[in-house]
Amino acid sequence: MALMITDECINCDVCEPECPNDAIYQGVEIYEIDPERCTECVGHFEFSQCVEVCPVECIPLNPHYVESREQLLLKYEKLTGKKAE
Repeated sequence: MALMITDECINCDVCEPECPNDAIYQGVEIYEIDPERCTECVGHFEFSQCVEVCPVECIPLNPHYVESREQLLLKYEKLTGKKAE
């Protein structure tokens, strides 16, 4: 699954620079995550970096984008041009 940022976001700006896929961006009111670019950090890190740094814990899984680990690895490969290890 891709992740999403809920309206509990306080716009603290700590998540955006942590995303290795540049999936996080400033939306109209709060930060948002592009589900086409979000791999939950699969291929990059063991844990989702934005979730790790979020001080208000407002980054859950997005139920509208259900993806398996294999699908996330394929997305990682497509985005980076690198073969997943």
